[in-house]
Amino acid sequence: MRNHVFVLFYEKIIPHDKELLYLYKIGGKYMSLLLIEQILQLFIILGIGFFIVKKGVLKSTDSRVMSILLLYVVAPCAIINAFSVNYTSETLKGLLLAVLAAIIVHIVFIPLTALLKTVFHLSDIEKASLIYSNSGNLIIPLVGSILGPEWVIYTSGYMMVQNILMWTHGKSLIQGEFDFNFKKIFLSINILSIFVGLILFITQIQLPSIILSSVSKLGSMMGPLAMIIIGMLMGDVTLKSFKIYKKAYLITFMRLLVYPIIIVILFHLTGLTRVLDNSYQIIMITILACSAPVAATITQFASLYNKQPLYSSMINVVSVICSIITMPLIIWLYEFLYTLLT
Repeated sequence: MRNHVFVLFYEKIIPHDKELLYLYKIGGKYMSLLLIEQILQLFIILGIGFFIVKKGVLKSTDSRVMSILLLYVVAPCAIINAFSVNYTSETLKGLLLAVLAAIIVHIVFIPLTALLKTVFHLSDIEKASLIYSNSGNLIIPLVGSILGPEWVIYTSGYMMVQNILMWTHGKSLIQGEFDFNFKKIFLSINILSIFVGLILFITQIQLPSIILSSVSKLGSMMGPLAMIIIGMLMGDVTLKSFKIYKKAYLITFMRLLVYPIIIVILFHLTGLTRVLDNSYQIIMITILACSAPVAATITQFASLYNKQPLYSSMINVVSVICSIITMPLIIWLYEFLYTLLT
C-alpha cells in the first residue's frame, strides 16, 4: 500500500516526466531488492577470489598485481567514463550537491568519532575505520548497475572529499603526527582522474569513439576485479582471527549501521533530499558511499606504519561480509523516511 501511494504521489506531481517517474518508482518500490541482488552478485565474485586462494591456485599476495591494475587502470577509466555525459546546469548543480553532502557526512563523522573515543577507548585504527569507507571500488559498480551509468558521475563528489581528508586527517591519525602532503593528495590517481573527467565534462571535448568504448569496457571491470581482490585477501583469514579481534564487531556495527542511520535522518531533516529534481538519487548515492565497508586504504596505511595491520584487515573483512545485509537495510530506511515525509 505504501509503495502504491508513493507512486501515485509522483504521478500527480510530475505526470509528464516519465523517465524521472520511472526512477522514483524504482527507488520507492524496488531499490532495496535491486541493491541486495547486485551485492549478492559481487559477493559471488568475492567467493571466487576466496576459493582461488584456499585451493592454492594463487596466493593472497598475488592480489597486489591486480590491485595495481585496479588502482592505475580500471578505476581511472571508470571515473573518466562517468563524466562522459552532456553538460547541463542540472548536472553541475547535482555535482555540487554531491560534494556538499560528502562534506556534511565527514563534518558529522569526524567529531562524532572524537566524542566516542573516550567512551569506547578507540584506537587510531578504529577511529579511521569508523570515518572512512570504501566509496569507490564498491559504490561505482553498484550505482552503475542500479541507477544506471549516467549516475556514476555523482560518486566523484564523495570520492573527492574523502580522498583529500584521507590523505590528510586519515593518514595523520594512523601515522601519529600531522602530515599534509599536497603532492600525494592532488596527484593521486583518483583525484587526477576526477580532474580529467571534469575538464572533459565542462569543455564537452569528445573523445574518439574507439577510445571512449575502450575506457568504458575497462571501467566496467571495476566491480568484479575489486571483489576478486578482496576475496583473495580474505583467503588468509582464519577462524581464530574472528575470535581474537572481538571489538571488530562493535566497530563494524557502528560503521555500517549507527553512522549511516544518523546521516539518513540528518539529510531528511535538512531537506537535502528535495532541493533538486534529482536530489533523491544523488543523496542516495551519498548514503551508499557512507554506509559502505571500511576503506581498504586504512589497511594499507596500517601496514605502512605498522599500526595493527592484522586487526585493520579483520575490521575490513568483517565489514565487507556484514555489508551484504546492512547496506540494503540503510537504503530501505532512506526510502521509508522519504515516503513518510513527503
